[in-house]
Amino acid sequence: MVCGFKALKLMATYKQESHIRSLLKGISWRAIATTDTILVVLLITCVTGNCSLESAIKIGTIEFLIKFIAYYLHERIWQRRLINKAVTQKQTLQKTISWRVIATTMTFLISGSVLESFDEIALYIALTELFTKFVLYYLHERLWLILPLGKIRQFFFDKKR
Repeated sequence: MVCGFKALKLMATYKQESHIRSLLKGISWRAIATTDTILVVLLITCVTGNCSLESAIKIGTIEFLIKFIAYYLHERIWQRRLINKAVTQKQTLQKTISWRVIATTMTFLISGSVLESFDEIALYIALTELFTKFVLYYLHERLWLILPLGKIRQFFFDKKR
């Protein structure tokens, strides 16, 4: 068994994932991403003198719901593109960039709508999140690549336990 960051560098062959795995992967990502969004919104609004936990939670909640669907669709598209291929770090990077373009644009639009202004605050939120989530998403992708297919389904749905 390979441990730590060494495991993240391994090339894994991308097999057909079940819809359940994609949904669980989406839930795990949205939990991480929503926490990051709430913290980023809180940080940016506090730094600019408009500290608002309410806005941070509202933006995080809206993002969770909308981006969960977008993430699932993005995941299934990449699923078709990478099936039965060895997934390199470069491909994970490409997938990360494609998601960040979609997600950062959505963050700007959602933040601007909730804050009722598409000004520098919404832009700072989107740009800050661009960097924090770029790293988080890449690591999340590499971790999910080392989880064996079928094991998640077995864990949740195996009747033999």
